[in-house]
Amino acid sequence: MAIRSLFQACLLTPLVSVAAAKPVGKIGSFAETQKLADPNYGPKPGEDPLFSTYYGVEAPFPGYLRDAVLPTKIGPPGEDDVVWQNLLSAEWIIFDFYQQAVEAFNETSFIKAGMPNNTYQRIQEIRNNEAGHLRIFQNQISPTSVKPGACQHQYPFYDPISFLALVTVLEISSMAFLTGLVQSVKLPSSQGAMLAIGQTEARHEVWSLIEIWKTNPFGGPTDTSFPYANQILDTTNSFIVPGSCPKLNPEYPSPRQKLPALSAAKNTTSLTPGSNIALNFTDPTNQPKFDPNTQYYAVFFHGLANVSVPINTSAWPEQEIRVTIPAQFETKGVIAAVLADTPGAPTKETVVAGPGIMLEQPSALATKLL
Repeated sequence: MAIRSLFQACLLTPLVSVAAAKPVGKIGSFAETQKLADPNYGPKPGEDPLFSTYYGVEAPFPGYLRDAVLPTKIGPPGEDDVVWQNLLSAEWIIFDFYQQAVEAFNETSFIKAGMPNNTYQRIQEIRNNEAGHLRIFQNQISPTSVKPGACQHQYPFYDPISFLALVTVLEISSMAFLTGLVQSVKLPSSQGAMLAIGQTEARHEVWSLIEIWKTNPFGGPTDTSFPYANQILDTTNSFIVPGSCPKLNPEYPSPRQKLPALSAAKNTTSLTPGSNIALNFTDPTNQPKFDPNTQYYAVFFHGLANVSVPINTSAWPEQEIRVTIPAQFETKGVIAAVLADTPGAPTKETVVAGPGIMLEQPSALATKLL
């Protein structure tokens, strides 16, 4: 249900040894990385086929230039700089995810796992798209602000199937947080750029649904819109090796609420609408604190709607918290769930735990990710 839960659940399973925290091949120097401050430096997304049809194993530009890029001008930050910094930090996580898979596997790996012959090639192409996103996001940040560099990352995949399952969750989650980020930027040009990126992520997701999972790719009339993008971004911190980020990087995400992670219990058999589930707070060092005089709600976001269900927290943690996923939702796309002290979770401050992301397509995969 939660990305953080998936990571923690897989910690006991050996990761592929080749999926190291840094990409193979050359790593650019700090001095070379600073050249990225010039938006005209290097290949340009949309003009150079590197970002589509490069089939090498080594990281493509700018994925090997991993330091933070210093400001080149003095002055106030750009109007949307913080949002783009958050998105660039998140994009490093996504880029490294695909880059590590390109390094860990090969064409034969996926064929032996029963996948289509072109699966490895598609993974390389998605990796290339994500490299293009890195460069696009760097160029969206004004010259008066730091462009975040790459941390070291580790992911809970240990074979081609576990990697492809995580692809589906990350791609559909990225579509959900982009709907929130679009609501937080101020410039129309930023909104347009994010919508364009969201379209590309949708294509990645459709590929995995059709080619990998052989399921209907249509998610209903609208994908899920979740208003608090930073709450989803915060769940991806579990992929970051502690202490590995460039010292000049800003906090990720900013601002960060550090909410307790939310998931369904590991013995859950279904996450489809109408299912009754027990809730699990997966980080033992960050547990929720419930006021005995406050009524709390599980708020489920699906499509453009949200539904609030009262929950009983009075006996927790001695007694588990149970809730029924709203039966009126279609079994399509994803459902995002949070716990809140106000029906509808009208502001981010009303959220006390979560979010958890429940995959509805393919629904059989959802409980395997707990």
